[in-house]
Order: sequence, then structure tokens, then C-alpha cells
Amino acid sequence: MGSAGRVVLVTGVSRDLGRRFARAIAADPSVDRVVGVDAVPPRGDIGDVSFVRADIRNPVIAKVIVKEDVDTVVHMSVISTPGSAGGRNTMKELNVIGTMQLLAACQKAPGLRALVVKSSTTVYGASHRDPAMFTEDMEPRRTPRAGYAKDVIEVEGYVRGFARRRPDVRVTTIRAANVVGPEVTSPLTSYFRLPVVPTVLGYDPRLQLLHERDLLDVLRHAITAEVAGTFNVAGDGMLMLSQAVRRLQRPTVPLPSFALGRVRSTLRSARIADISPELLALLTYGRGVDTSRMRTELGFEPAFTTAEAFADFAAPLPPTGGYADRLLGRMAQSLPEPAAPAAVTLERPEPSYARGVDRG
Repeated sequence: MGSAGRVVLVTGVSRDLGRRFARAIAADPSVDRVVGVDAVPPRGDIGDVSFVRADIRNPVIAKVIVKEDVDTVVHMSVISTPGSAGGRNTMKELNVIGTMQLLAACQKAPGLRALVVKSSTTVYGASHRDPAMFTEDMEPRRTPRAGYAKDVIEVEGYVRGFARRRPDVRVTTIRAANVVGPEVTSPLTSYFRLPVVPTVLGYDPRLQLLHERDLLDVLRHAITAEVAGTFNVAGDGMLMLSQAVRRLQRPTVPLPSFALGRVRSTLRSARIADISPELLALLTYGRGVDTSRMRTELGFEPAFTTAEAFADFAAPLPPTGGYADRLLGRMAQSLPEPAAPAAVTLERPEPSYARGVDRG
């Protein structure tokens, strides 16, 4: 199919990245119309996007696709944060049941030509048995039994089934590394925004990140490049967790992983951050993905390296001071009586507020 006059349907437009992507693609000259779909209206301006209030868990989505003459669907509503969805069960329903209904609707749409799915490198999990770099053909070394990672695996399975049933539809799956940027709210960015950053004692994982702008760009590229397949997408290079926290100029508290689990419930009930099982695994073992196919087959080059993406995210965050010690005190109280009191120590990074750093 030629690129002129596309009608693109974007799911998940009530969330910030979905809304911004829909707006960006509406400005693309090769796109005629953009239809944004979500169960609740987006907050903020959606420009030339026509919004249709519909829950993708409901079969009515099939009518929307046919009625609007949609030829390209961009599925962005697989979510990693249960809090905003109203709990883990709702999140699983949105992710898995929502995807199943959306694909059933796509199946019935004779005019559909392309499906782009925003997935995640979380599909590979994180464990001590992992290879240095995951390629797109590799399976997770330890299959997740619950949570967002399990949702992503199920979603991708349904997408592959759809691709087999509709070989006439070009299906592109973007496995994005953890997305960061000044505007991004996710389990990882909420973790980095903590005034004191808890780490897993004895581990310094490697992180690979993707800037939010590169995510929007690669999804737009996937529509116009007309390349089918599954692609790892991440900024160049790696960042060790210790380097990342030093750049934030925040104190860390190294905790045994069981203790971090207890801190997790404190942070979650206070609605400060959600250290999900997937995030805890990432903060322990890290993850690396091979991005050769992103360049050679998909023809995409991110503008930000991992380090640059993190720097842009970190720039507006102030170094943290006295409040950190109070939070640490509360964390320490939530832990079991330690056998060795020295297990919890406060490490202050070199360039800290103690030296009066002015970030402007």
C-alpha cells in the first residue's frame, strides 16, 4: 500500500505518551486522519486527533475500525503501572483482554493494512542466567508467572497469532527498553525520583534506556517504513545503576532484596513508587538487548544514547537533602530487626548536596 492518505487508530490516548504520539502522527503529511481511542478522555490538547470514547475490552471497537476506514492501528495501551488502572486485575484485563478484543476487531477489518504494537524488553525478564545481550529470537531464561512481564508475553503471543491469521497485514512489534524523559511516569522513573534510592545489596545492574522522543519517533517510523517483524529498540550503550544514581546526586540505601520487598509495600501504600517484581528483578540483574536489527532491518537510529536519555530525565530533578534522612528512618523502622545492624548504611555520593551543588 502507498503511504498517502493513511487513517491511523491509536489506542491508549488518555495516557501521556499515547496522546503525544497521536498528536505527532496527526501532523505527518502522509496521514489523512488520526482516531484516538480510550475508555476515558485524554487530559490535555490532542490537536487534530478525533477522539472516540471506547473501551478496547468491548467488541464495539470493531465497529469503530470499520466505520472510520482505519488502515493502520497503533496499539499503545499495554500498561506497566497498576495504580493508574485501578489495581493489578484491571491492569491485566486492559492489557490482555483489551489486546485480544482489539486483535479480534482487526481480524474483522478487511481494510486493515498495518498493525504496530508497542511492546517492551520486559518480555525477556531479568535473571542471573541471562545472556549478555538478548536478540529478538531469544526467550526469557525464567518465564514470569505474574505481573506486567507476563502480560507482555501473552500480548505478544496474541499478536503473533493475529499475524499468522492475517498475512496480508504488516505487523511490527517494537520492544522498547525502559522509557525515560522529563515527562515520563513509570515504575522506573518513580524509583529514580525517590529522595533516597534503595538498591539491592551486592548488585550493580546494567540498564539500557530509551528516550521518550525516540519512542514516539520509532513508532512513527514503524508506520512509514513498512517493515514487518519484532525489533528491540534502545539507546546506545549501558548505564550501571550506581552511575545513574551518582548522576542524580541522590543518596542510596543498599538493602537485601527481601528488605527491599518490605520497603516496596511502604512506598506503594504511600503512593510514592511501585517497585514491581519486574523492576526488582531489573534492579538486581539488569538487562541488555541487541539492537542490530533495529538499524539494519527497521532502519532506525535513536537520537539519544542511554546516558543522554538519562541525563535529560535527570536534569530537572533537584539533588535531595534532609528529607532523605527522614524517609530512611521510616524505611529502617519498616525492616525486621537486623541480625547485623550494619546491614543498612547510608551511602552519600560524592557530588551531593553536602557540597552545595547548584543545578541551576
